[in-house]
Amino acid sequence: MSHLFSPTSVGNVPLANRIVIAPMCEYSAEDGRATDWHMIHLGHLALSGAALLFTEATAVEADGRISPGDLGLWSDETEAALGRVVAAIRRYSPIKLGIQLGHAGRKASSDAPWNGGQLVPPSAGGWQGWAPSAIAHNASEPPPHALDDAGLVRVRNAFVDSARRAIRLGFDAIELHAAHGYLLHQFLSPLSNQRQDAYGGSLENRMRFPLEVFQAVREITPDHVALGVRVSASDWVDGGWDLEQTIAFAQELKARGCEFIDVSSGGVSSQQKIPVGPNYQVPFADEIKRQVGMPTITVGLITEAQQAEDIVAQGKADMVALARGMLYDPRWPWHAAAQLGGQVTAPHQYWRSQPRDQKDLFGETRFGQR
Repeated sequence: MSHLFSPTSVGNVPLANRIVIAPMCEYSAEDGRATDWHMIHLGHLALSGAALLFTEATAVEADGRISPGDLGLWSDETEAALGRVVAAIRRYSPIKLGIQLGHAGRKASSDAPWNGGQLVPPSAGGWQGWAPSAIAHNASEPPPHALDDAGLVRVRNAFVDSARRAIRLGFDAIELHAAHGYLLHQFLSPLSNQRQDAYGGSLENRMRFPLEVFQAVREITPDHVALGVRVSASDWVDGGWDLEQTIAFAQELKARGCEFIDVSSGGVSSQQKIPVGPNYQVPFADEIKRQVGMPTITVGLITEAQQAEDIVAQGKADMVALARGMLYDPRWPWHAAAQLGGQVTAPHQYWRSQPRDQKDLFGETRFGQR
């Protein structure tokens, strides 16, 4: 039996296999509202056979968007637009749905990647970001606003409000984004957090605000919705956030009821030096899983079926998440199941596509025609 296609769970949410579709920014929303692009994009990924599908990073307030085209969940209008997409997926797919809630912090107000991805200043229709400290991501950029006490309360409440909306929409899982150099990661890293108050300095202080946000969301999240966190296990910069600190953070999250951890790396500094290659982030997930004992998702240049199978079979992670590989091959789980001897759930409308030499790929299927 394939390990990749064995069942598992996050919290009280059962998963049919170990394949997760990672959050992928699409830069195609309108004032935070999901559009027809999201209906097409998420709709076809929902038919992939993966067990869990995450929406892209979804901003908890307008100033928390990475770009003007980012998805949001901060108002009745953004909730209704995303709800339309969720309802369509629920009609046709059994896939579990997760949402990644985040705040871009000092990396906000960027242009779409196909337009260069550079900072958009307020004079050109952008906005000034918020951060733990007034330190710009790049030296050529204006510094962000440093969050004061009222700002911390506002952002924390925004995460809670967006989580309530996600729960109301029927999402099965919520992932708080504390990675890739965005706001919660900015609080964790000493490279971006140079505060002199209770939220800066020591590791305990730098973890304080992300843990407060998690605790506040945990208190309103029902048992049937899994709650986890995305982390960057290393800044890949000397003196920055590292694996040892990530393990300490994960242990504190677990003590507060965190049900899964999604392990990535980098993003907080333009000085990072990342040795990118297949499985380059898997050792982080492996060590966190070993030391913390929390269900763990690994990501990053996992593209081949046997590669993913080996990661799970060797106990290096509980689940693997694919992003670009899934965009390139939206039926990746079908092809992996065919190679590894697993099964996937496919819509009835596609049963006739099952290859003759893979008659058990979709399980027991009957398709008659006069």
